[in-house]
Amino acid sequence: MSRIGKRPITIPNKVTVNIDGSHVAVKGPKGELQRTLPTLVIVEQDEGVLRVVRQDDSRTARQRHGLCRTLVSNMVEGVSKGFEKRLEIQGVGYRAAAQGSKLTLNVGYSKPVEMDMPSGIGVAVEKNTEITITGIDKEIVGNVAAKIRAVRPPEPYKGKGIRYKGEVVRRKAGKTGKK
Repeated sequence: MSRIGKRPITIPNKVTVNIDGSHVAVKGPKGELQRTLPTLVIVEQDEGVLRVVRQDDSRTARQRHGLCRTLVSNMVEGVSKGFEKRLEIQGVGYRAAAQGSKLTLNVGYSKPVEMDMPSGIGVAVEKNTEITITGIDKEIVGNVAAKIRAVRPPEPYKGKGIRYKGEVVRRKAGKTGKK
């Protein structure tokens, strides 16, 4: 049995969960999330606890058991606490600015890169070099952070670029001069 899948999910006080067959809707103080789960798993609700149970022991049911438990757990955590990803920009003259739901990156290209944020995603910039992405859907927050990082990923020679907060970039030695 899946070690992750058999763990129960505790529901916080201000969160309500509605289960309609394979459709799960979670509503909390930060917002509402919905997801349709595969038919091989069933979500059961007890007193303040959710359990994800698989219907049979087929290979695909076992594969999706832990996945569905994690998806439902992320939904519950997202509507109660929310998620955030932090990025930092390193490089001379590299900076970011946020105006509403638009992020402008000056990262060494001839023109600034402008990115529109999806609905439900907040972006904040501190000190022109630290970007914070917040939202209730962990998947969307992670995808937006990955797209921002992909604009100028950190390069291994000088370390310039956009990286996740705390990410370690392995540095390479440069070319040695002719003697």
